[in-house]
Amino acid sequence: MFYLNILKERTSKYNEPDKIKAAGVYPYFRPIQSEQDTEVYIDGRKVLMFGSNSYLGLTSHPKVKEAAIAAVKKYGSGCAGSRYLNGTLDIHIELEEKLAEFVGKDGALVYSTGFQSNLGAIPTVTNRNDYIILDELDHASIIEGARLSFAKTMKFRHNDMESLEKVLQRCEADVVKLIVVDGIFSMEGDIANLPEIVRLAKKYNANIMVDDAHSLGVIGKQGRGVASHFDLTEDVDIIMGTFSKSLASIGGFLASDKYTINYIKHTSRSLIFSASATPSATASALAALEIIKTEPYYMEQLWKNTNYSLNAFRSLGFDIAHSCTPIIPIMIRDNTKTFMMSKVLMEDGVFINPVVQPAVPNDSTLIRFSLMATHTQEQIEYAIDRIYKAAKKFEIVP
Repeated sequence: MFYLNILKERTSKYNEPDKIKAAGVYPYFRPIQSEQDTEVYIDGRKVLMFGSNSYLGLTSHPKVKEAAIAAVKKYGSGCAGSRYLNGTLDIHIELEEKLAEFVGKDGALVYSTGFQSNLGAIPTVTNRNDYIILDELDHASIIEGARLSFAKTMKFRHNDMESLEKVLQRCEADVVKLIVVDGIFSMEGDIANLPEIVRLAKKYNANIMVDDAHSLGVIGKQGRGVASHFDLTEDVDIIMGTFSKSLASIGGFLASDKYTINYIKHTSRSLIFSASATPSATASALAALEIIKTEPYYMEQLWKNTNYSLNAFRSLGFDIAHSCTPIIPIMIRDNTKTFMMSKVLMEDGVFINPVVQPAVPNDSTLIRFSLMATHTQEQIEYAIDRIYKAAKKFEIVP
């Protein structure tokens, strides 16, 4: 009898990465041989890092590293269980209390990753009679969270409030309508129009969840996020955040009123059936949070670097869309040129992230240039100069 391995037949036909490798422009899974800082080593060579999400540059901060080491010495390397059973440490609870206070909510719940936080919240607080309403450019973890729900998912055009209102008008009145948006959009670098979202949510009796993964430590009072930035914390029902950006670790959390947190805590499958965040990750996030609260220099310096770079790119004729944050999309709008730009820049000692199909359409491809508080002006100037020369070569700028 002939046996056909359908799975292997399917996977063996996937050759997109092989095509890129054959062209000599494969830009993914590049192994870094040093700590995540403004300069990293790749293949034994020093490269400027402009592709990191460590916006405050705290991953190499001595206090953060010391906290991680101390936690391993006290608690060991892992918890060997879920938060629900044997995996809750006293430092998990301490971090939850401090995060809730920081973002201005009654309570918080720590997950092992930011992705799990969205998977834990969205399908847990909605049911088959409800609606989940997403910005079309929301992060993949939000989309996956919506897919796990039995609720009906609807999308509105990016940051388009007229489009959002039309979606809300199509929803039934007496069910949960959960609007979920990124605070700062991770590729576009623009900010959710939260004041208008709040106005519409009140008009149509909807709830709001904000993913502050790229906002925490970046905007708002002391870096408390988008809701704080607009002074609308009371109007946002759920705030989600990650530790893998400004908090210099890995993990995630949800913050909300005490009733919602209690409900999610006892019903969220991605919390109950996942191992808890490691002691070192938890302690690192605690240390980073304390630095954010007590050392405003980092956020101030991040915005000096951001404003300098935004002005520089615009003055050189780059299309950086609507970015107004440390995430600066340099629009290339051509798949091949985006790969080539990434290759040339790496050869020039500048690490950036290419964003190409299928993540975006061919006419929307871009280079994601992201800043850290610890970048020096000399490093920024060097990177922008090399990007400009490459852009001239590939006819990206006039």
